[in-house]
Parts: sequence; C-alpha cells; structure tokens
Amino acid sequence: MPPKGFLFAGVNCGIKKEELDLGIIFSPTPAEWAGMFTTNAFKAGPVLVSQSKVQNKVRAIIVNSGIANAGTGEKGIRDAEEMCRMLGENLGLGEDEVLVASTGVIGKALPMEKIKEGIGKAIAKLSPDAFSLFARAIMTTDRSPKIVERELSSAKGKVNILGIAKGAGMIHPNLATMLVFILTDAKAPGELLKKYLKEAVDSSFHCLTIDGDTSTNDSVFLLANGESGIEVGEAFRKVLGEVCLELSEMIAKDGEGATKLIRIKVMGAPSRDTAREVGRRVAISPLVKTALFGEDPNVGRILCALGNSPCPIEPGKIDVHLGGFKVVSKGTLIDFPYEELKGYLANREIEVNINLGMGEGAAVVYTCDLSYEYVRLNAEYTT
Repeated sequence: MPPKGFLFAGVNCGIKKEELDLGIIFSPTPAEWAGMFTTNAFKAGPVLVSQSKVQNKVRAIIVNSGIANAGTGEKGIRDAEEMCRMLGENLGLGEDEVLVASTGVIGKALPMEKIKEGIGKAIAKLSPDAFSLFARAIMTTDRSPKIVERELSSAKGKVNILGIAKGAGMIHPNLATMLVFILTDAKAPGELLKKYLKEAVDSSFHCLTIDGDTSTNDSVFLLANGESGIEVGEAFRKVLGEVCLELSEMIAKDGEGATKLIRIKVMGAPSRDTAREVGRRVAISPLVKTALFGEDPNVGRILCALGNSPCPIEPGKIDVHLGGFKVVSKGTLIDFPYEELKGYLANREIEVNINLGMGEGAAVVYTCDLSYEYVRLNAEYTT
C-alpha cells in the first residue's frame, strides 16, 4: 500500500493531446526531503528551482511531461517558480513548500494557462490511490509506468515506501531524461535522507546508462513525512537501495526501442570506481549495443570497448563471459559454441561478466540494446 499521508493526481492539462501530462504529489504533513540532480551544465528551470529549496521541508511536488522547460533561460526559471506558486496557492501552501519537475521536449515554453487550469483539475482528484495516474502523467517515450512498492516491518510497526520513475532515453550518469520520486511515511531527519539517498543512487541510477547522454532535467526526490511515527535505520537504508535498483532495471528494460536488459558486471578492478567506469564504457558502445540487439556473438566489440576505456587496463589479464559462456581468456578470444551463444543472446536479459584481473573492485552497470526503434524515436522526437 502507498505511504500514509500522501495524495496523488494525474490529469491531462493540454500539453499533450490526450495522454496524462500533469501530476501532483501532496502531503498535508510537511516532509523532510533529499534530492539529487543532473550535472548537465544546461540545467532546466525546474531543476534550479527545486535545488534552491534543499533546506526546506516540503509538502507538494508538481510535475509536467511533454515539455522539459529546458533551454528556456530566465523565463523557464520564472515559469517553474510560477508552477510552485500556483500549486501552493491552491493548496494553501507557501511556494517554498513546493518542488517542481518537468520532462519532454527541450527549448519550448510551457503553456502556463493550461497548467493553471490543470492544477485545479488535479487538486479535485487528489487521492491516496491515484499514484498510478501520477506515474502515467510523468511519462514521455516510456512504454509503461515504473512503480515499486515496499513494506518494512519492525517491532514498532510498518513503514511503507513507494518509488515512481520515468525514463527511457537520454540517460547516463550523473544522473541517469529520468525523474524519480521516492516517498515514505518513515520518520527521518533530512541529513540522514541525504546520506541514504546518495548511497542508493551511487549503486543504482549512477550505474545506469541508455545512450550516454545526461539530460538537462534528471532529478531524484526522496520525501519522508513521518506519518508512520517510526524512525528509520539500517533496514530502511537497505530497502531504499533495493527500490532504487529495481527502478533502475525498469528504466533499462524500457530504454527507447530496447528489447533487452543488459547487466555488465566488472570484477577484479583496482577500485569500485574503476570497475564502474570500465562497465560504463562497454555499456555506451553503440557497436556492443547493436551486436547484442542483433544477437550477434561478436566478442571483438566488447574488447574494443574495453580498450577505449579511460581507465588503465592490462589486456593480458582480462577474462570475459557472456552468460555462462567463456569467450575471452587472458585477453585472447577463445573458441566457444557459436550457435549456443547466439541462442543465449536471444534472451530478454543478458549478462556480460568481465574480470580485469587487477584487484578486488567490482560494480554492475545496467543498460539496454540499441535497436532500429531507438533511431526512429529520436529521429522523429519533435516531429
């Protein structure tokens, strides 16, 4: 069940023709929160506005899809602030208690009159059970909503956690266009939420790449309104990491045009950071991604990507497995059952295991294949 004290709505306000395009989250009880945001230099107006409120307690979030409100200069910032003001005014809140996010086409101005009307429509439909409508309202090229629910039991009672994400393309650390909203009725100070969120994001969304492009709008929000009355600890920390990881895999599976989820496990690295960077280099290689889409056991493309890594490697120490098939031993391609491996690559989930033979560092990077559909979607995105 959703966390206590949170209400949701998702409506169409006219940015899109028919699909839901405006979502609201509301907690009558002020919530502690933590956020992580894109490192892209062209940060969208809503990112800058939400970042400015990191010291505040918040009670609402307003999100639109269809238009990113990025590349819109000072007007974009003013429009993001106006979205907060309008929602706050309608809910009896100060605009400093409202966060904002947008996703969609870059460079277009928001239709503020339509958003104003949509806010009234959404507030009339606020409900604790409408989180699935909110999840649909934040989608762009996503094929399906991404929702994860968890319940954490203790001697003191139950804590509920709800994670909602959108993301399919233009995804790469840091962050990996991705919006994530994690809500809990647990009781926690903001500083602890920041610590836990950073750890969870580092091992999930920061290990996720679809196409190597970090968006202008990427944001992750974690809100805790304390309605359960139960203070969080290590168990919450673990579950938060699981929620972020599951959402990451959902995004990778739903990558634009994707037909496969690909887990790239790098072991034997000098450090965890090195393992992650090497994994990312393989994950963003269009040659690797297209080979896996075509179910082509072209192992040389993996070696090529490894050799292009910015991290020093020692080719003569590297072993590579595709699923249960060893294909590289000490840097040399070896004979493998070609047709059997081709059959393995027909699966919806593929594992690439790389041992660098240089240390104890390890990481997993999540990505997807690169298909004809990805090219079509992005060639026609604004037309």
